Amino acid sequence: MEIQNLYEPFEIEFLEMKECPIHAHKHNFFELVYIVEGTGVQCINKNRLPYAPEKLFLLMPQDCHAFEVKTVTKFFFIRFNDIYLKTQSKEWIQKLEFIFQNNTHLPGCIIKNKTDKPLVKAMIDALIREHINQQYYHREVVKQIVNTLLTIVARNISMHIPLKENVKTNTSLDIINYIHQNIYSADKLKAEQIAQRFHISPTYISEYFKKLTGENLQQYIIDYKLKLIETRLRYSDLRMNEIAFEFGFTDESHLTRTFKKHKGVSPSEFRKHVNSKKRNSVAA
Repeated sequence: MEIQNLYEPFEIEFLEMKECPIHAHKHNFFELVYIVEGTGVQCINKNRLPYAPEKLFLLMPQDCHAFEVKTVTKFFFIRFNDIYLKTQSKEWIQKLEFIFQNNTHLPGCIIKNKTDKPLVKAMIDALIREHINQQYYHREVVKQIVNTLLTIVARNISMHIPLKENVKTNTSLDIINYIHQNIYSADKLKAEQIAQRFHISPTYISEYFKKLTGENLQQYIIDYKLKLIETRLRYSDLRMNEIAFEFGFTDESHLTRTFKKHKGVSPSEFRKHVNSKKRNSVAA
């Protein structure tokens, strides 16, 4: 299995393929693939789905994927790695949490919101023009457009997160969205605050949430918070005390105790293991 690497933090490519396929491979970076023209089949992690013009695919690191070209296809690739992510603002990264926390999304076009499709097409067309014309500041313009495109992708993923079968009411989805939106504000995640926000008795809110979702309220909050912390450990070089402060822990020791209690290893050990796997993958 070929493993591709990205030697720049950020890269775009406009490629026309005829009958020959793009063989199965993996890579150590994120990739958006837009179909400008053509038809064929996308193969990803043993799933096969047809592709057509104006489809946008999100490929995560270590996804096994390929394209079988049936008619002449123009692909537009946007590739970026964790180094690129580290150069972005914390606020921008927070907007994209859904991409990293829902990377088990179903294969296929990532844009589900119909009103976003013409917007995505316009941005891709602009990226292609910038890529071909290479005018002054084209790389800066490209980065701005790509960042907007990634935010659109995040929005589409967040709008179509599959809920568990036993999550049946709009209220449960509203509470989950509220938790996601306020995960960095510890005061707003207290049971009393959530109860007040949704006009539910503070003594009943936890039981109510579990009845709707099958999960304990505070456990859901800590699980989601730890997923985001794993993202920080994987894709940023933030110090432990910075991560602790961002997520409302008393100090680094508090973060370490909580992470180890739920994950079985300390945050430092987790990051060391992730970095070791990255180095071994690149070496292979």
